[in-house]
Amino acid sequence: MRDLSRESGGEVMGRVSSGLLLTLVLALLVVPLCFYAGPPVLAALDREQPRRQLVVPAYQQAPAVLSAGRDDSPAPADPGAPLPDTKVLGGLLDAELAVPGSGQFHGTVVDVLSGEILYDLNGAAPATPASSLKLLTAAAALSVLGSDTRFETSVYAGGTPETVVLAGGGDVLLGTGASDENAVVGHAGLQTLAEETAAALSGRGVSGTVSVQLDDSLFTGDVLSPAWNREDIQAGEAAALYPLAVNSAWAVEGRQYGARVDDAALAAADAFTAALKTAAAGYGFEVDARVTRGTAGDGAERLATVASAPVAEQVTQMLLASDNYLAEALGRMAALKTGREGSFDGAAAAVEAAVSGLGVNTAGMVLADVSGLGSGTEISALQLASAVRAALTSPDSSVRDLPYALPVAGLSGTLASRFAGDTPAAGLVRAKTGTLFAVTSLTGFVTDADGRLLSFAIVANGLENNTAQARAAVDAAAAVLAGCGCR
Repeated sequence: MRDLSRESGGEVMGRVSSGLLLTLVLALLVVPLCFYAGPPVLAALDREQPRRQLVVPAYQQAPAVLSAGRDDSPAPADPGAPLPDTKVLGGLLDAELAVPGSGQFHGTVVDVLSGEILYDLNGAAPATPASSLKLLTAAAALSVLGSDTRFETSVYAGGTPETVVLAGGGDVLLGTGASDENAVVGHAGLQTLAEETAAALSGRGVSGTVSVQLDDSLFTGDVLSPAWNREDIQAGEAAALYPLAVNSAWAVEGRQYGARVDDAALAAADAFTAALKTAAAGYGFEVDARVTRGTAGDGAERLATVASAPVAEQVTQMLLASDNYLAEALGRMAALKTGREGSFDGAAAAVEAAVSGLGVNTAGMVLADVSGLGSGTEISALQLASAVRAALTSPDSSVRDLPYALPVAGLSGTLASRFAGDTPAAGLVRAKTGTLFAVTSLTGFVTDADGRLLSFAIVANGLENNTAQARAAVDAAAAVLAGCGCR
């Protein structure tokens, strides 16, 4: 019989001898290495090391596609995740928001789950938010109108058989071509409306020459806000507001920038009339190219209609493009829904009331318009951050569409070109930007490295020749929120 114990013991002794030999060889290699590399390594160890974990958790990774939203609402990746230490977080944010030159920063960071304020830098003081105001307008439109609401542009029979009335119903994203159900801008097409109108007129036995009247009476009051600067209007930041427009009144269809037309309703009516003239050729009647303003009488028969994209999709378009015209139109539609005048004052009152209804303390809030373009608006960073939290936690599924409508850092909308490079904020921060000559702002939410969901608002006012630096500081502050547990 073989002596297994002795064989095993010899094997062990052989391993020990081999191990000792290997240790000696490694020692000969390591000692010189330590001699040259030791001091730098020790110096590095002596410095404070990054606390961010090396393996990025799933909820911190940039998405392959943007979320659609609807019934799902962003939530902390781990409800039991620790809160950031307010002193550590405050120190990091204060350091980023120290910008040479003029201006004052306002900032608030709120834990969405508990509502605890984690950072406060002049957070309750009134500030000019620029286009961050659109976030409140979006919340109001979604809560008052509902995500699935559509605006109808209709044609009614006029006072004579040869007269039709084109009536605006609040859709300022009309297209001149056929309706495109897959689009937001151009979802309702004037060519489709004209073809349906021509068929309806033929069915009524109309012949001769048809005249088109324009009914744009849905909105009332001033068409230009007294809070807007003339230079901004000339630059195409805004235009006279009407309840129907092609491509949000931008002069070149298909573009969301550049000059806007002076009379968007008349331009839309002219496009409809041209389309109706083409459509009428197959039915044996003519169309007068001249458009006059008028109204559809009570009980007038509706001949044709086209419907806009749902409000939720319009809100997304408004936030991604930071479209002032669309924001003002949505505000007026919210005003009309709540029994107010479809005017600038009515829109401002409707937005403030709706935000208050979501649980935000609106004391001291002053709205000069609902797009953020005008001067005179005063909203605190706390109110902005609280509005984001309200949207994230609302029981109303329409309001919960708002978080998913916000631009994503480095990926979409006005944030597509920001947060470039190696930053933890890219793909994670969702926020509304704001920029005026002396203002920059960013309002939104992010899940931090520990899984805590945070809403925030950072606003800089009184800037002078340092707006770019302030914007970079705001982005850096948002990156701090995304990248650290801050403990």
